[in-house]
Amino acid sequence: MPGQSEKLKILVTHPEITKVVINLLSRDYEVIICQSLPPTRSEILEKCKGVHAVLWASNLKLDKEIIDAIGPQLKAISTKSAGIDFVDVEEFRRRKIPLGHVPHVQNDAVANMAVGLLLAAARRFHEGRLKIESNNWETYTLNWLLGQDLRDSVVGFYGFGGIAQAIATRLSGFDIDSVLYTTRSRVSEEIEKKYNAKKVDFDTMLAQSDFVIIASPLTKETAGVFNATAFAKMKKTAVLVNIARGGVVNQQDLYEALKAKQIFAAGLDVMTPEPLPSNDPLLSLPNVVVMPHTGSAIKRTRDDMSILAAQNILHGLAGEPMPAPAY
Repeated sequence: MPGQSEKLKILVTHPEITKVVINLLSRDYEVIICQSLPPTRSEILEKCKGVHAVLWASNLKLDKEIIDAIGPQLKAISTKSAGIDFVDVEEFRRRKIPLGHVPHVQNDAVANMAVGLLLAAARRFHEGRLKIESNNWETYTLNWLLGQDLRDSVVGFYGFGGIAQAIATRLSGFDIDSVLYTTRSRVSEEIEKKYNAKKVDFDTMLAQSDFVIIASPLTKETAGVFNATAFAKMKKTAVLVNIARGGVVNQQDLYEALKAKQIFAAGLDVMTPEPLPSNDPLLSLPNVVVMPHTGSAIKRTRDDMSILAAQNILHGLAGEPMPAPAY
C-alpha cells in the first residue's frame, strides 16, 4: 500500500453511511465524507475532484459531469442501490471504469414489503382506517369491506428475478394456484417447477392474473408500460403492486383506473416523482396503499447494502473483479 501521505482517496456521498463501512474503507485509504443532508450535487462535485473511488449513496444523477469532475485517476465507483436507472452506465462502459451496485442483498426485505402491500391493498386496510376516522364503521351489513382472496389465485409478475422469486416463495404459503410471469427470457425449468410458474406474454399475464406485481428494472422498454391500455386488460378484481420503479407505471392512468374502479386496488412503494407531493390526486383515493419507497428500510439490510458497496470499491481499487459489477 502507498505510504500514509500517499493514500488513495475514497469519497462517500452520504454522511449516514454505517460506521462499520467507514472503518473498513479507512484501513488503507483516506475517506472523504459529504456532509449535506440530503446530499447535494454541488458538494459532491466540489469534493470528488481527485478521488480514486466513490461510494455513491444517492439517487442523484451519476453521469459524465461527475466522472469528468473526478478526473482520470478514478478507479472504481459503486452505488448503494440495486437499481441503477440514475446512472449513465454506457459512459462507464465506454471509459472502462469499474461500476458496482448491490443486487440481491435487499431481496428479502423488499419481498416482505411487497406481500405487505398486496395484503393491505387486497384487504382494504387504508379504506378501513378511513371508515373509522370518518365515523362510518358499519355493523349492520354482511358484505361490508369485502376484499380479494389470495387462496387459489393466479399471481402475475412483470419481471421474475430474485426479488420476484422471493415474493413467490412467500406467497406459496397463502395457497395460491399458480404464477404467470412476463420477462424477456424464460427462467429455468427448475424455477418454473418450484413456483408452478409459466412464462406468458404481457397481455395474457394482465388478463389472467388476480394479482399483478411489478418487479422489473426501469428501462426505455419498460417505462410507462402499465398504462390505460394495460389497465383495461386487467380484471376488475385485480390488485396491482409496484415495488420496482415508479416510472414503469403511467401514474395518471393508474389514478383514473383506480378512481373508476377499473381495477380493484393498488399497493405502491414507488411512484413518480419521489417524494410524492402531499396533494397528489393518487393520495385522495381509498383503494390505494402508498409507502414512501421503504422496501429495504431494515437496518440489517441497509448495512449489508453499504458493506457490499464498500467491497465493490475495495476490489476495484485492488484491480480485482467486483463482487457485484453493474455491467
